[in-house]
Amino acid sequence: MKTAFILVCVVLMFAALAGCAPGPNELLNSRAPNGSAAGFWMGLWNGLIAPITFVISLFTRNVQMYEVHNNGGWYNFGFLLGMAVVLGGGGGGAASRRSRK
Repeated sequence: MKTAFILVCVVLMFAALAGCAPGPNELLNSRAPNGSAAGFWMGLWNGLIAPITFVISLFTRNVQMYEVHNNGGWYNFGFLLGMAVVLGGGGGGAASRRSRK
């Protein structure tokens, strides 16, 4: 009985997570009104300024944290790398572990 309950909980958890997954970016590889698609460097920049643009986006509709007119994987990699630089990226845990020894 306990195993069945755990199995049902796991299935419900995965169903809830799948329901939160984003849909496809229909503007992928399309050009912005200025004629360009954001690449790695723009993704890196957008990742670096994401905390600031997030706060601004709460109060205005004209600012977004993510450029939808992008080239796909390289933009996403740059964005995540920029976010990791700003948010610490997990290096803080390694540093604190070393200092305890």
